[in-house]
Amino acid sequence: MRTHNNDRLKGTLDLLVLKTLAAEGRMHGYAITLRIEQVSESVLRLEEGSLYPALHRMTQVGWLRSEWGASENNRRARYYSITAAGRRQLTEETQEWAQLTEAVARVLSLA
Repeated sequence: MRTHNNDRLKGTLDLLVLKTLAAEGRMHGYAITLRIEQVSESVLRLEEGSLYPALHRMTQVGWLRSEWGASENNRRARYYSITAAGRRQLTEETQEWAQLTEAVARVLSLA
């Protein structure tokens, strides 16, 4: 199966990360990448060059909080968790995504 490139993911990256953290709890960046890939059955693959700037930006605007901790292999890693502001943003972006996908589906259903 073909994977989607980062150009297609740019508009959904925040949504994917916020949803993953809301569902799974505190995670480090690599674990977020693996979880999204796993849930999407390898259709969605995040590049580090896209993910880490997004995590930093979302932390700066207050949607995520971060702290240092030890990973599963006892290496130092930055862990992220969603904030109340991030949950509000997730709700907003989920609604916008639903509207967008419904509109695209209507166009695709043209005869």
